[in-house]
Amino acid sequence: MGFSLTLGVTITCRAAIAWKTGSTLAIEEVQVDPPKAREVRIKMISTGICGTDDHAVKGLLSVNFPFIPGHEGAGIVESIGEGVSSVKPGDKVLTLAIPQCRECSSCLHPKGNFCEKQDVLPSSGLMLDKTSRFTCKGKKIYHSFRASTFTEYTVVPEIAVAKIDAAAPMDKVSIISCEVSTGYGAAVNSAKVTRGSTCVVFGLGGVGSAIVMGCKASGASRIIGVDINEEKFPRARALGVTDCLNPRNLKKPVQQVVMEMTRVGVDFAFEAIGLSDTMIAAWDSCHRSYGVCLMVGVASSNSQLSLNAPDIISGRTLKGVCLGDYKTRDCIPQLVTDYLQNKINIDPLITHQLPFDQLHKAFELYHAGKT
Repeated sequence: MGFSLTLGVTITCRAAIAWKTGSTLAIEEVQVDPPKAREVRIKMISTGICGTDDHAVKGLLSVNFPFIPGHEGAGIVESIGEGVSSVKPGDKVLTLAIPQCRECSSCLHPKGNFCEKQDVLPSSGLMLDKTSRFTCKGKKIYHSFRASTFTEYTVVPEIAVAKIDAAAPMDKVSIISCEVSTGYGAAVNSAKVTRGSTCVVFGLGGVGSAIVMGCKASGASRIIGVDINEEKFPRARALGVTDCLNPRNLKKPVQQVVMEMTRVGVDFAFEAIGLSDTMIAAWDSCHRSYGVCLMVGVASSNSQLSLNAPDIISGRTLKGVCLGDYKTRDCIPQLVTDYLQNKINIDPLITHQLPFDQLHKAFELYHAGKT
């Protein structure tokens, strides 16, 4: 790969920087330092745009500016720091917004996956040693969830890197690091959707569409999709949605309509937007005794969720989900292998592919609801 020329030296490359809250991303020349101990420097090949990136740029999440956004990425290891043993230069890898240190209480628990060394809630924008590897115009630039994929080179902790199959198509598999693992995993791994069950999915974007795929793969008999953008309905139906609802066109609250459609409420409800109102609607759409409501969307900082307390006793389950409850380094590479073996098909989730210098166009398409 010709990486010997960059080994141990600072690399100058292009990156997209959010200089301040709500600003348009600026493509700048940045300096990327060599990896320190137990760190990996990666040449990025592809990255997806996740709604969480947009929320961070808009200041809806607690992040430090200026920073390089992006966390959903696929690349090739350029160099490794001292003590790194799980990957080597030339390996194909995915970046992981949630690491797996394999040492903390979460990683050691059979069901835990929200590693205590994560940098999402809250986000410091710094590596584990509290410093940054990015500089631009002499100014320190912060990281995004210790991933920062909107750059030609990035540095991440070894615990946030997953080695994947050498045959993986790098222009596609980046979405497995977040969108697919988050959405598909929420249905098949977190909820364990049962054959013949009824489901409702609030939000039919990338993650919501991946949830639909997981529900269908699990044998759900009815999948209700909810979104205010009806342009997403044909694609959602092709993925497995049986009924589409636009809350703005309904004369009743959407949860009431869902209850009437199913008579008793759904078995599984998924919220893939991150708004308290839709979280409540998802909860209210569940069967009051055995329904399971899974919160997948990332809510904005300091937002609150208020439920009617007496109703909780009836037996419904409210569960938060991050990256499909997968232990990231252990499990996410298997999703890549499953894709290569045609066990899952992520291709319908990719609506556009653009070169890095058209990142602004990509965000325009995202904001216009075209993705």
